[in-house]
Amino acid sequence: MFWDRVAGIYDIYVNVINRRTHKALKKIVEDLVSPRDDILECACGTGMLTAVLARKCRWVTATDFSDAMLKKAKRNCSGYLNITYENADICHLPYPGESFDKVVAGNVIHLLDDPYLALRELDRVCIPGGLLIIPTYMNKTEKSEAGAFVKTIGKAGADFKRQFTPENYAGFFREAGYRDVTVTLAEGRIPCAVAAVRKEKKEQKENDLKI
Repeated sequence: MFWDRVAGIYDIYVNVINRRTHKALKKIVEDLVSPRDDILECACGTGMLTAVLARKCRWVTATDFSDAMLKKAKRNCSGYLNITYENADICHLPYPGESFDKVVAGNVIHLLDDPYLALRELDRVCIPGGLLIIPTYMNKTEKSEAGAFVKTIGKAGADFKRQFTPENYAGFFREAGYRDVTVTLAEGRIPCAVAAVRKEKKEQKENDLKI
């Protein structure tokens, strides 16, 4: 698996190559978290956002499809005692519905064959009124540095199935039926947009049906 192979060097990209973007990204995500939150994190990678979440929330269940990434995340976040690590597929999560206050899926939606299937799973395990926090790398234009990056890592084995821009990213969630969507851009070498998507409460849906 590509992600198992790159787990040992991935932090070079996180902490050096795209450091500016990730510094902004971590601040944006931190501001969306509260001390009482129980959080599910999908595609935790080497733990960049895991550490941010653990510093702020009550508990983090950090998951990834790559055992090598999980091993590195455990090492990077060893100072935190409020994290559980589990191997999980974002499209088939092994958790009951409405289990988490917030659900985070960082920089993975653009890699999936069926991102809407993953989105339904993230929504399913989030409580009504809870928040889906979904950062995703942006592809500004075909000729931008971000576009060149997409092509380079695609050749290496990480194929971008979708190439989002800041203009069309919110539309992706609105097409899925969400109305309360805020997108904040983390600028840098490879920019990243953070979507904060509010899951409607049941009474909101029922009222909408009556109108």
